[in-house]
Amino acid sequence: MSETGAGTETGARPADGAAAPSLLPAPGPEPEDLLPPGATPGTASGEAPRLGSFLARAAAATAVLTVLGAVLGLVRDQAVARYFGASDASDAFLIAWTVPEMAATLLIEDGMALLLVPAFSLALTRRAAAGEAAGSDPVRDLVATTLPRLFLLLAGGAALLIAGAPWVVGVLAPGLADPRLAVDCTRLTSVTVLTFGITGYFSAALRAHRSFLPPAGVYVAYNLGIIGMTLALHAVWGVRAAAAGVAVGSVLMILTQLPVFLRLVPLARPRLPRCGRPVRRAARTAPPLGFALLAPVVLFVVSRQSQVLVERFLASTLPAGAISHLNYAQKVAQLPMVLSLMICTVTFPVVAQAMAAGHREKARLRVERDLGMAGTVVLLGTAVVLGYAPQIIEVLFQRGAFDAADTASTAQVMRVYALGLLGHCLVGALSRPFFSSGRPTWFPAFAMGTGLLVTTGAGYALTYRFGVDGIATANALGISTTALLLLMGLGTRVVPIRTRAVALSLGRLTGASLAAGAAGWACAPLVPDPVLSLAAGCLLVPSAFFLTGLALRSPEVVSLLALTRRRFLDGR
Repeated sequence: MSETGAGTETGARPADGAAAPSLLPAPGPEPEDLLPPGATPGTASGEAPRLGSFLARAAAATAVLTVLGAVLGLVRDQAVARYFGASDASDAFLIAWTVPEMAATLLIEDGMALLLVPAFSLALTRRAAAGEAAGSDPVRDLVATTLPRLFLLLAGGAALLIAGAPWVVGVLAPGLADPRLAVDCTRLTSVTVLTFGITGYFSAALRAHRSFLPPAGVYVAYNLGIIGMTLALHAVWGVRAAAAGVAVGSVLMILTQLPVFLRLVPLARPRLPRCGRPVRRAARTAPPLGFALLAPVVLFVVSRQSQVLVERFLASTLPAGAISHLNYAQKVAQLPMVLSLMICTVTFPVVAQAMAAGHREKARLRVERDLGMAGTVVLLGTAVVLGYAPQIIEVLFQRGAFDAADTASTAQVMRVYALGLLGHCLVGALSRPFFSSGRPTWFPAFAMGTGLLVTTGAGYALTYRFGVDGIATANALGISTTALLLLMGLGTRVVPIRTRAVALSLGRLTGASLAAGAAGWACAPLVPDPVLSLAAGCLLVPSAFFLTGLALRSPEVVSLLALTRRRFLDGR
């Protein structure tokens, strides 16, 4: 692959010492390595569309729904900030929010996807190989052997959380003067352990079937439920209305995906041949999902989400409002990271399919391209956050009980958080290839545990002196440590990516991001009106980012501009 990004999936692997190649997709024809579920190469129905075109459409549609969900998430946070500010009430809700936050990571975004997307991909491969001769459908067998057990397990977990809410609040925030409100909110949000688990199961199955729109729309439904309940009942129930909205919104997430799930994965048992028993057939055809495969995924996801637990534990010892400042800053700062991972979400089934088929070279090129695209998006967003954090927070939140002092504190924390955005993005992007083969692997859990130790140690060392800024700094240090370990370990353990080339490419993008962020930081105060200042920054920062990237000879920037120019000329 040349520095301008030319090349295909079948091209030879360049030497590790070559100049940093572009990790972005080539503008030329893409290979046919993305088949519809159940199709085989060489058949009329199995001729795959160009990978680039399919991924572009899927990623664009997913990004639109994700952005809509993120916007509604901001509206949700604005509603909580407007009615409850940064106070004891908002802190109580955010402590209860830890339950759905942890459940979302474990059961929707990472854990369930990392475990079940490869399992459903393998089941689809077995279905295609068996054809009509098989007496049982491996996909249906997988659902029959996993979904009922999962439902019972999650229902029991939700019941335990509801009963043990006082203990949970005591562990999460021991510094609260009056924990009763937090306990009430935690009991309301505990239902998400069940509803998020079913949502994540449906999402994994649909993505493996190349259906991305319903999973991308779940957070739209979720946030609509929270916003509606908060607006309707805040005067009667106080912040408990927002917690009840979490429960209502989580049910809407299931309903958003249920019709498509039933269409793609029919639950009716097919007519069996005269010989053979359904239970034994299911045991043979369903991919194995034992403890050895589940444990490393759960440990990795729990360790990753424990970063938030450490932050809130430390912040509970600070003055009231500290947890809220951390939450608002983190939610806004991580928007670029969420957008950057859209392409990785769409391509995860592709990588899993390539690994299952033994196409390691295809998997390598796909992962490298994902890292290049994700890094470009997240570092451009990082530059915007660094340059215009006060204006962003003022435009989004400064109204009602959220005053100018809250804006200043939140903006300062958000700038510190931004230093770890690349680390968060890389952890999300690099963890998927580790689990794409469907085999047990403990290295991601080791890397995440190491990062958590760094976060905890740095947090205890910095919080007393620097307050919430120290907590955010510890977060950036810990997640960056994990990202570095995953980057170094991926090439030797799973996919033979060119670590040196990837690191050099991301280093150039980081330089462009810092330069663009500094330009925005210097120019932002020149325009007094926050809306106009932010609008100007949306032009200034990307321009500075791409110009600096060109000066640093960043292959991603060069390839992206060349691709944009070609698309523009083709459309004339």
